[in-house]
Amino acid sequence: MNVESDAMRYDDLKQTNVFTGRVVMTKGTIIIRGARVDVRQDAEGNQFGVVTAEPGKLAYFKQKREGLDEYIEGEGETIEYSSKLDNVRFIKRAVMRRLVGSKVNDEITGGLIVYDNTTDVFTVDNNLGGQNTQNGRVRAMLTPKAAASAPAGTASSGTGPVLRPSTTLEGAQK
Repeated sequence: MNVESDAMRYDDLKQTNVFTGRVVMTKGTIIIRGARVDVRQDAEGNQFGVVTAEPGKLAYFKQKREGLDEYIEGEGETIEYSSKLDNVRFIKRAVMRRLVGSKVNDEITGGLIVYDNTTDVFTVDNNLGGQNTQNGRVRAMLTPKAAASAPAGTASSGTGPVLRPSTTLEGAQK
């Protein structure tokens, strides 16, 4: 884990680090940015982080998906990450995007978004602690996945058989 910040406080007894001031943290393919990042480590070496944004701004998280040219990125007033559960929670004014390469493919907004990296499942809720956010609605923009390679004899658009050139019209020579 590499961290840049304006200040840091480490507590060896509690196994906690508190980074403050324009924090940028990288761990493998994970990038985290926020005003404050609290990191603790358990006895098994699992790391847990809470990222807090500056007032009026959003904290940021990005991670490459295993074996794909895809990324999950998101923002929220608070972001919680658990290496043990391999999940991330975007809290308040939450936005999560799935990028294919550098292009936004899906985008979801809500009060709370939980993304489980091990199962590739995310849940979105707008009733955060009894407070409705985003006018009480979850919003999603989902792009259809590209069709798998089409079976032989069908068009790549999946609309029917592939037409072959012909020199005849209704069986008669042209």
